[in-house]
Amino acid sequence: MKIWFNRWFTTVSHYIDMIRNNEDHRKFIIYGTHPNKDALYLQNCDYAFVEPDISGDEYIEFCLDFCQKHEVNIFIPRKENVLISKRLKDFENLGVKVLVCPDSSLMEMLDNKAAAYQSLSKSDPIFSIPDYYVVNNIEDFKQAYQSLKDKGHEVCFKPVIGEGANGFRVIKDQIESIPQLFQQGIGHRIPYHYACEILSQQETFPDLMVLEFLEGREFSIDCVSSRDELFAAIPRMKGDGRVRELVESFELIQQARRFHQEYKLPYVFNIQVKYNNGVPKLLEINPRMSGGMHVSCLSGINLPYLAIKILLGEKVGRLTPQFGIRASHIEKEMILKYGNIS
Repeated sequence: MKIWFNRWFTTVSHYIDMIRNNEDHRKFIIYGTHPNKDALYLQNCDYAFVEPDISGDEYIEFCLDFCQKHEVNIFIPRKENVLISKRLKDFENLGVKVLVCPDSSLMEMLDNKAAAYQSLSKSDPIFSIPDYYVVNNIEDFKQAYQSLKDKGHEVCFKPVIGEGANGFRVIKDQIESIPQLFQQGIGHRIPYHYACEILSQQETFPDLMVLEFLEGREFSIDCVSSRDELFAAIPRMKGDGRVRELVESFELIQQARRFHQEYKLPYVFNIQVKYNNGVPKLLEINPRMSGGMHVSCLSGINLPYLAIKILLGEKVGRLTPQFGIRASHIEKEMILKYGNIS
């Protein structure tokens, strides 16, 4: 069975290993593509290719052609996964199963953080939502900033549509001490006047969320599910530095269950929350494998392989994750070889 990963994070290399080392001893051939031939996960694929740096419908045509040419059985997309969800029929006509939520409207909603917050803050909300405003011009930005400051919040902002920490900034007007300057990361911090200066360069800019900055611990909840059943939800706490801990938080697991009951998101997904004054507030929901999911798999649950089994319509039994595991990682050098990359 041939599996294709397109334009993924480097950590997808861990998921490739987990799929290969599955408990059913099933054999897979792994294909990978990326515009950068030095993308490290390509080194872990049986066959790897440099893909064109294109987007939109043009990229979908490339994907369909790649699947047909290489007789791909399972496609696990990251790049353009919303658009791929809208074009699932085209892949199904080629006999390709795609590990992506088939509800394209749900995918589109979760891709837009403001739309997701609106949908998730209905009459009986599952999650607490940070105070926020959506702006696209400098005057609204200034007004949103002042409104949040008047509520006693430290303020941050990020693009409405984006991935990871791209574009995320905390507005902080000064570095307060020498230890902060020398010992703490300040890369995401920006003075208010500097943010205004940059955003004033255009009459309008892409939608930006201006919201309260959450001071507490951040958790990622990695989930594996069918449409009808959530099989496992594994909260992963981001500790100091690179330390991560798998925490059996009833509160967070129940939130994941309630979300799944209402939205029926299948296969594998990730919920990110951050605490503020003891309350977990939603950051975002990713309808795909998260970049740190391999840490959650230390629970004894092979999340990427189970997602494939669910995609294939196979039975998944009762899962009992192990919690209380603390982990970190160290860098490891890798000699790049290009024998399998075309």
